[in-house]
Amino acid sequence: MDTRLFGYINWSLLALMILLYLMGVVNLYSASSTRLDSGMTFSGFYQRQLVWGIFGLCGMAAAMSFDYRRLRNLAWPLFIVAIVLLALVPMTGKTVYGAKRWLSLGFMNIQPSEVAKLAVVLITARILARGKNPLGWKDFFNVIVVAILPCSLIILQPDLGTTLMILLILAGMILFHGLRGYVFKTCLLLAPCAAAFMWFVGMHDYQRQRILTFLNPVNDRRGAGYHIIQSHIAVGSGQLWGKGFMEGSQSQLRFLPERHSDFAVAVFGEEWGFVGCLVLISLFCLFLLAIFSTASLAKDRFGSLLVVGVFFYFFWQIFINISMVIGLMPVVGIPLPFISYGGSATIVNFTLIGIVLNVSMRRFMFKG
Repeated sequence: MDTRLFGYINWSLLALMILLYLMGVVNLYSASSTRLDSGMTFSGFYQRQLVWGIFGLCGMAAAMSFDYRRLRNLAWPLFIVAIVLLALVPMTGKTVYGAKRWLSLGFMNIQPSEVAKLAVVLITARILARGKNPLGWKDFFNVIVVAILPCSLIILQPDLGTTLMILLILAGMILFHGLRGYVFKTCLLLAPCAAAFMWFVGMHDYQRQRILTFLNPVNDRRGAGYHIIQSHIAVGSGQLWGKGFMEGSQSQLRFLPERHSDFAVAVFGEEWGFVGCLVLISLFCLFLLAIFSTASLAKDRFGSLLVVGVFFYFFWQIFINISMVIGLMPVVGIPLPFISYGGSATIVNFTLIGIVLNVSMRRFMFKG
């Protein structure tokens, strides 16, 4: 690889990613600890996250090592691989918390839905890059059909959160590309019908219960409302400056569920308070701005759409997870990038940033 390319890397994006990842590891160190009468005990989440980070750096380096335009040819093969992996989940998948979403490779578990997110971003960018005009019905349905198969397989796991994420990423990329007015207006009119269909047909009882609990969590304090109530207590008890590192009672005494994954930011809020959360959100805003600036500087439509897909991938996860933790959205099981624990998610996160850096590095190589 030409070493001159390193001069065009978006260094601010790389620095922000590493900083957020390290903050996540430190937060997981605290979330992994439990205060007992006999002393402190630790689970291995933060150690495993460090290992996943090493794999993620390898994925990022690989994503930066070739001209990103070659991803056009890799889009369909990766999409097929993702579909095959998703199809294997019902047959050989590993069940955790009543949901079958992982494939066990012996030494590690992988979550095929994370691979599917990456595959959908690549294939959608390839399809949309073929034309510059706003999408009519034919092109619009061509894009939608791509998402139907992975979403159908993911929602059977069941995993409503990831299905929602893929659809939101797809919607963001389509809106960035452009829709003809009559298509956009029709979609707006059909949106309530789609929501009603999901409520009565597409959701399981426990998923509907999550939404009802979100509207009034105190109605089920010991059941579905327990997670969000404990999250509110944790974040609220942090007040302005927080209780201090590893001093949060909700997390250290294990009142807060899923403190290493979905509610990792609640641990952060309890320990570092409003000021700490403000710093974290500011870093995420700068991180997203750095990604979007790369999209605006890309020299071809495929590169620009690719980066826009990555932007919405991170934007929606950040927005939904933080909103979920503070009670602005129902609990849907979407992790916070770099802060929540997750092997497959960490590798995909790093790899996606590698793709953005790839586009940044090669923005002066050609015109298009």
